[in-house]
Amino acid sequence: MQLSCNNVSHALAPLRRIALRVVFLACAFLPCGLAAPARAQGRAYFVAYDHHMEEPGALELSFNPALGVPKDGNKFLGAWMEFEYGATGWWTSEFYLDGQTTWNESTLFTGYRWENRFRPLLREHWINPVLYLEYEDVNEADKTIKDVVGFDSGRDLEPNDEARHEREREIELKLILSSNFKGWNLSENFIAAKNLAGEAWEFGYAVAVARPLTLAASAEDCTLCAENFRLGLELYGGLGDWHHFTLSETSHYLAPVVAWDLPSGVTLRFSPGFGLTSESHRALIRFGVSYEIAGFGPRLARMFR
Repeated sequence: MQLSCNNVSHALAPLRRIALRVVFLACAFLPCGLAAPARAQGRAYFVAYDHHMEEPGALELSFNPALGVPKDGNKFLGAWMEFEYGATGWWTSEFYLDGQTTWNESTLFTGYRWENRFRPLLREHWINPVLYLEYEDVNEADKTIKDVVGFDSGRDLEPNDEARHEREREIELKLILSSNFKGWNLSENFIAAKNLAGEAWEFGYAVAVARPLTLAASAEDCTLCAENFRLGLELYGGLGDWHHFTLSETSHYLAPVVAWDLPSGVTLRFSPGFGLTSESHRALIRFGVSYEIAGFGPRLARMFR
C-alpha cells in the first residue's frame, strides 16, 4: 500500500511537535548560552561513545531521528530527545525521551532512559576509560535503535498495536575505551544489557573512528571552515547473550558519519548506516541537531537564590 504525502505529513506531525519543543527550549535559554563561550565540538558519533564529557554546568539539548528501512515490513522513524548535563568534570548525566512513527501504523511515545557516564581518569592517557550505566523503561515498540545487543533483528517487527503493551525495563552497562592520536579519535565500546524481568545478559559492541578535516584553527569564527567538519565511521552490532556469545545470527551495521560544528554552539550530524547481515535492517539513516547552553547550571541556580 502506497503512503500519500498527506498521510506521511499526518504521521510525522507528533514528531515535528517534539522537535519544535526542543527548539523552543533552546531559544528560551539562548541568552544564557550567549553569556559564555560555547564548547567547540559536540559528539560526532550516534552509537559509539568517546571519553569526552559534557562541560561542567553545561546543558546540551539534542534531537536525533533515525529513518529505518527494513527488508520486510513498514518503514519507521524512531527519535529521541536528549538532555545532557555536565554534573562535574568526571560525571555526565543524560535523560532521553523516545518516540516513533511507523508508516501505515501509528505514532507512539515509547518511554524514557536515564544514562550516567563516569570518567575515573581525568588526565589524558593513551587509552581513556569511561564507565556507563543506563536505566531504560520503554515498550517493545521502541525503534530508536540507539545500539544493538544480543540477537536484535530487523525481522522482529511486531505491529505497534501489539508491541506498545509490552514493557521493557533494562539496565545497560558499557565499558568505553577511547584514544586520541594526531587528531584522530578511536573509540571501542563493549555493551552488556539485562532485562530486569529475568532474561539473560545480552552483549553488543560499537567501534568508531573520526577526525576533523584539518587541525589548524582559523583566527576568527567561521561557518564553513574545514576544522568545523569531522568525518568518521561507526561499526556496531550484537554479540549474542550469556548462553550464546556469538556473531552468528546477529545484526551488524556500518555507518559513515559527518558532523558540522557551528560557531553558535549548534552541531549538525548525518549518518547513513547500512545493514551487513541478513538479520539487519536494510538501512538506518540517522540525523542529529544539538545545541549547547554553556554555564546553564550556575545561571539556573542563581535564578532561585
